Amino acid sequence: MHSYPPAALALVEKFAAAAAQDPARAIAFQGAPGANSHRALAEYAPDALPLPCFSFEDALEAVRDGRAGRAMIPIENSQHGRVADIHFLLPESGLAIVGEQFLAISHCLMALPEGGDGPFEAAYSHPQALGQSRHFLRERGIVPLSYADTAGAAAYVAELGDPRLAAIAPKPAAELYGLRIVAEEVEDAHDNTTRFVVLARHPLDPVPQGRETMTSFVFEVKNIPAALYKALGGFATNGVNMTKLESYQRGASFAATTFYADIVGAPGDPAIDRALAELAFHCKELRLLGTYPLARERG
Repeated sequence: MHSYPPAALALVEKFAAAAAQDPARAIAFQGAPGANSHRALAEYAPDALPLPCFSFEDALEAVRDGRAGRAMIPIENSQHGRVADIHFLLPESGLAIVGEQFLAISHCLMALPEGGDGPFEAAYSHPQALGQSRHFLRERGIVPLSYADTAGAAAYVAELGDPRLAAIAPKPAAELYGLRIVAEEVEDAHDNTTRFVVLARHPLDPVPQGRETMTSFVFEVKNIPAALYKALGGFATNGVNMTKLESYQRGASFAATTFYADIVGAPGDPAIDRALAELAFHCKELRLLGTYPLARERG
């Protein structure tokens, strides 16, 4: 908690105190108040109590410890790719995915109220926001400087009090931390969208009926020729729609690759069960991360 700038820390302590009164309603998120994750959870569950956490690991730990009923973590962005290493965080966390949320992302360039409109020497923000605004920054000769989160970067710029510095953050952060918006919609793509997943200590049981569902899992195929091809064949032959497949290395041997995948549907459906059984036959490890309602249709 004490890694936040003072302006943000005061708000963090206020939110944490409210969440402590009713942990079951609390949703933990990474970042300072006003961050995009804060916005996403407010849209997902307007009655929830937001619990700011400094890191993704802190947010997951808050759920494990019972200080929050759920956590909301961004995992991918339409413009800049992977956000959190959900492949490493989730299997190790012991939590289950119980929901998802999509948020349209729009960034603002903000600075001290008494300063001018630039030129600015540097702008602080989360690496994702900097990457999503890299053309805007490059065209103006503004050096991107990484910070733990977007709203925290706004609070940090306010604390530094240097008119040569700016922050890239969501619009509400300017009001929260006393900054002035210099430019709006500084992201390079105006369909910029981030997908978040909602995590809890226990999976949904039963899975909600009457809605399309998504199942997420990680797996490691056997280290033999054509193992991945054979492992995935069951999804094609059973007509199961796989909407995401992403590889990553675990450990330093580089001998085998682990994969993260999303499929439309839920265990219990005969086609899903057959596809997962065929996958498991060709795998060294298969771990289901959760089945949950789709927030947006795929395909």
